[in-house]
Amino acid sequence: MSDEERDSNAAAESAAAFDALRRGEAAEQGASELPAVDVATFVLSLNHSALVHLGVAPDPVTGNREVDLPLARQTIDLMALLQEKTKGNLTGEEERILDNVLYELRLRYVEIAKQSKSS
Repeated sequence: MSDEERDSNAAAESAAAFDALRRGEAAEQGASELPAVDVATFVLSLNHSALVHLGVAPDPVTGNREVDLPLARQTIDLMALLQEKTKGNLTGEEERILDNVLYELRLRYVEIAKQSKSS
């Protein structure tokens, strides 16, 4: 067996073990406490992270609102990369959500960056 085949088998076994453990944990906890894992949920999660970094939403741990423009910009750039790399592979709804979230975040970023410079 080649190294490539061995790595492929190990990856498949690891994924199967992870899925089995995840299903077992979900059954023990009474189904799912977390939302489904899909593109829309992922985009909305990134959106919330960017809003926290922009100081629009409170930090879920501290409850404070603090502006961190470099982290906000990095999250927005990550979403733009996701948009570029998934072009043509998203459903209409997923594409609309990603486009709208990016549009809104970019506007807020520019607005907050301007406020920060004038302060």
